[in-house]
Amino acid sequence: MKTFEELFAQLSERARDGDTASGTARLLAAGPHGIGKKVVEEAAEVWMAAEHESADRTAEEISQLLYHLQVMMIACDLSLEDVYEHL
Repeated sequence: MKTFEELFAQLSERARDGDTASGTARLLAAGPHGIGKKVVEEAAEVWMAAEHESADRTAEEISQLLYHLQVMMIACDLSLEDVYEHL
């Protein structure tokens, strides 16, 4: 199990490595537009899971949305602190 902060650190490391075999690196190469499409898709899946599926499935979809949001943060050169300032 990872925390939000641990995931961000792991994704930031993958971004620095630039390994083309990494799904994270491929998403980053797609830029904000490509990442944004995934964010919208995952948000819809969260909604559908919450409406029609189990709590466990909803949690899984939320974790995927959080992943894609963090990839967007990295693509936009945002830190966790940048976002925390607005919470």
